[in-house]
Order: sequence, then structure tokens, then C-alpha cells
Amino acid sequence: MSLSAVTVLGADRPGVIAEVTSAITRSGANIEDSAMTLLGGHVAMMLLVSGEVPPASAFPGLTVTATEVTSRRPPGGDAPGLGYVLTAHGPDRPGIVSEISGALAAASGVITGMTTRLCGRLYVLIADVRLPEAVDVAALMRHLSAVCAGLGCEITFRPAEAEVL
Repeated sequence: MSLSAVTVLGADRPGVIAEVTSAITRSGANIEDSAMTLLGGHVAMMLLVSGEVPPASAFPGLTVTATEVTSRRPPGGDAPGLGYVLTAHGPDRPGIVSEISGALAAASGVITGMTTRLCGRLYVLIADVRLPEAVDVAALMRHLSAVCAGLGCEITFRPAEAEVL
């Protein structure tokens, strides 16, 4: 069965998520993973869909793309490593996401989910991070603190709580 990465972008309105997911279900496909959010009044969706994705005409008023992909899900669940939650907030300015994500990448950290919001002049970043077990977490925390201080941001970096499904 084919696997596709589907992106959806359009003006937010009541029922838009139901319309998109119903069209996918009616085509006989299954949504395996998804992330959906509002960005400046637009709904933005990313879905990993197994099966036949309906044509773009099944999604009126939305921009939809589908790209066939290969599954990269590790056998047995999540990738190994340590889970952390990073939050940063401070005055909005260019470079916050790139500097923080660069510091994590330098420690071989992977951002598994991230949300940013501009609340007035306050910029807020929340990221789920997976680190290799061998990483020196204390050194990484000091480095992240220095990066954020240079950006005028405050940061917290704490172990993620176990997810119960």
C-alpha cells in the first residue's frame, strides 16, 4: 500500500478539518500521522496517509499536495534517546528559531515537534526534542542558555513526561 505525505493549506473556517479528513476516508485511505494548526488565520495540515489520496479537486478552496514517501518509522516505536521539552520566550526578532534549532542540531538533537506564536511583541517557542543518550545535557543546557541570552530570550529545558496512550 502506498504512503503519501499530504499538505493542506487554506483559509480557516468551521468544518475544514472534517471536510479534508472525510474526503481522505471516502477514498479508502487511512491517516497514520497528522499535525494540524492555525497560522495567521489559515489552517495548515500535514498528514501521512496510506492508500490512494483523492485528487486535489476533492478539496475545493484548499491548496493540497501529495508526495509519495517511504515509511521511516523505527521498528518498535519511537527512536531511542532522551525526550525533552524546550520553551523560549522573549521579544520578537529574526533568528530565534534558527539559533535555537542550530544549537540543538550541534548536539545531534532532533526537534520532533515545534510551535511558535507571536503574542503582541512576545515571541514564544515550544519544542519537543529528542537527544542521543550520550549527550552531556548539562553542557547543552548551558549552551542553550547562552544562545537565548544573546537573543534576549528566557529558556526552560526539562525532561519530557512519559506519554501514556
